[in-house]
Amino acid sequence: MPRYFIDADDGDFPHRDLEGHDLSDTEAARKATLDALPDMARDKIPDGDNRIFTATARDEDGNVIYTASLTLKGVRSYGTAPKPESPAAGSLSSLP
Repeated sequence: MPRYFIDADDGDFPHRDLEGHDLSDTEAARKATLDALPDMARDKIPDGDNRIFTATARDEDGNVIYTASLTLKGVRSYGTAPKPESPAAGSLSSLP
């Protein structure tokens, strides 16, 4: 079974996978790469509202076969709620 390495970068520290994972094919490596992103985000969310998480899959020869990123952008709102959109003029709406 081929061995793939899933490297990660949480915006603070890049981590190079030195052990690897035995996965059936490149599609399994792609899924493992995508699966890593939510875990990375969950671990770092308390540290800030804006961050880019990146995970990269390499094959046994060190070739990058897939890269994925997840962008977290948080915006604080202090006491202001967005106004609900009103129906367009002349439009019909159903009333209870």
